[in-house]
Amino acid sequence: MFAVLGAGVTRLAGAAGAPTVLVVGDSLSAEYGIARGTGWVALLQNKLAAEKIVGQVVNASVSGDTTAGGRARLPALLKTHQPAVVVIELGGNDALRGLSLDMTEANLVAMTQAAQAAGAKVLLVGMQVPPNYGADYGQRFRALFAQVAKAQRAALVPFLLQGVADRANPVELFQKDRIHPLAEAHPIILGNVWPELQKLLKTK
Repeated sequence: MFAVLGAGVTRLAGAAGAPTVLVVGDSLSAEYGIARGTGWVALLQNKLAAEKIVGQVVNASVSGDTTAGGRARLPALLKTHQPAVVVIELGGNDALRGLSLDMTEANLVAMTQAAQAAGAKVLLVGMQVPPNYGADYGQRFRALFAQVAKAQRAALVPFLLQGVADRANPVELFQKDRIHPLAEAHPIILGNVWPELQKLLKTK
């Protein structure tokens, strides 16, 4: 089902010449710690087929990537794949590394603008941090995704891990590191992304 195109990039089976959905993310989208083909991005290609939507998915996610890394990689990805839709799932590692929120926001803005300038629609995928980061930091981090989406007129998934990280037992669907979801969580993750992505696909 997969053909490796280059470091950190996989193209999922789709009709030749079909519109491309490019996913630029981190380990949450790169199938870290789970079997190949069980992550939400792989499930997305199956969803397109089930919904009879012509399209192919390119997963350009890299474990450990930050918004700065995604920003640096994006121009070549846009040129190579010429996507109709770009899904940006980055920012979590910025928070884990204590990087500047202003820099994270600037990188997300730059990525969104670059994708839009290349003719793609953009879906920003929001993330949240655990309570131990502090209420103020957590609120500001959560809000920056909505701020960017509104300012750049991009679509938004408020929280990628809704229904996974906010369960009564918050570690129930996570690997032992308590950071990366189990394969069982990825259909839920796709369920969070799909409603907004579907709207973008229907407008192409």
